[in-house]
Amino acid sequence: MANFSKTTPGSGGDLDSEFHSLTEYLMTTLKDQELTVLMSQMALACKATSRACAKAGIANLFGMAGDQNSSGDDQKKLDVLSNDIFVNALLKSGSCCVLVSEENEEPIIVPEKDAGRFCVCFDPLDGSSNIDCNVSTGTIFAVYEKKTPGKLGSVADVLRVGSDIVAAGYCMYGAATELVLCFKGQSVQRFALDPSLGEFVHTHSNVTFPSGGGKKIYSCNEGNFPYWDQPIKDAVTEFKAKKYALRYVGSMVSDVHRTILYGGVFVYPADSKSPKGKLRVLYEGFPMALLVECAGGKASTGMFNGSVQRMLDLEPTHVHERCPVILGSPRDVDFILSKYN
Repeated sequence: MANFSKTTPGSGGDLDSEFHSLTEYLMTTLKDQELTVLMSQMALACKATSRACAKAGIANLFGMAGDQNSSGDDQKKLDVLSNDIFVNALLKSGSCCVLVSEENEEPIIVPEKDAGRFCVCFDPLDGSSNIDCNVSTGTIFAVYEKKTPGKLGSVADVLRVGSDIVAAGYCMYGAATELVLCFKGQSVQRFALDPSLGEFVHTHSNVTFPSGGGKKIYSCNEGNFPYWDQPIKDAVTEFKAKKYALRYVGSMVSDVHRTILYGGVFVYPADSKSPKGKLRVLYEGFPMALLVECAGGKASTGMFNGSVQRMLDLEPTHVHERCPVILGSPRDVDFILSKYN
């Protein structure tokens, strides 16, 4: 990314006179027109969802929709609206053949006449249980390229290891709306939505974990401590003894975003209540794991199905499958995993 240039003092303001947008980044970085169109539509859906979150109180979008999603969680009104926004935007892109959403029990197979080469797995509004109290929420997504023959997509196109993902990202709706994304084999990029322009502006290239692991922070729902396995209990107990600070929002996007920028570790392990973990593989675990690894971190399941595994090596068998999640700086992830030796 080219250097930002500021207006000189006294020239009429302190705003950037030169800025670089997501549109520019996609057009100059990607050599694939279909993927460029897909990511542009994804950004449009993020903008629309950001607007909906900002106006939720005014538009009477707080509260429950009176239904449950694919995981059995009660749906908020904003869950339903954001899901409709993303489904409609992606269907209109002409780039997708399969869509998997947390809010839909079954995958959406795009009709052949409208189908493209890509499959998108997404959580349209992660952390929506916090929306009524104005806590940050977000969208998480992963993009695969179709592998089955023919133009019509199938479930087999998304039930694959996470290392097959070609693009992943999240958009956080907080004090500012930020889009963080990466493409396979490339670095993590950070964009902020400028409401006056209606455009994501490129703010940071090559986002990486702080040197040495960064701040001493561990992030987990410690209310589940009695249900964890002993190695996780031991690791958290030692974090406390080492004067690590506990920081936990309860919205995965917010917690992972802070972890990447500040350092430390985010942990949502399996426990006796949820032996398979709670977070979903395809649209929570995998995309966040790819982003963390591209930023120089590590992502593991911890002990899962009899062994300690790299998260991106999992082979899901169901679109809403769950897994334990341990991700963050190598310093802290390796420390937790050492407890299983």
